[in-house]
Amino acid sequence: MTFDQALRHLQAGAHLKRAAWQSGEEYIFLVTQPTYQQEPVNPYFLIRTKEQPALSVFQPTDCDLLATDWTIVA
Repeated sequence: MTFDQALRHLQAGAHLKRAAWQSGEEYIFLVTQPTYQQEPVNPYFLIRTKEQPALSVFQPTDCDLLATDWTIVA
């Protein structure tokens, strides 16, 4: 699926990944109601990887935005 299609699934709480990811990337997800020191924070994406620490902020690249190989992680 395309990223615009994937975005709807992310907004619904799904975890997604690209078929092209072959190494340590496991999936991305959207954090929609974050706070930091009791202050609201804008929504953001996180990516889970096999590295430590396992979670990092995910910023889609041009390739990610134009890709058509996004899939839902079961």
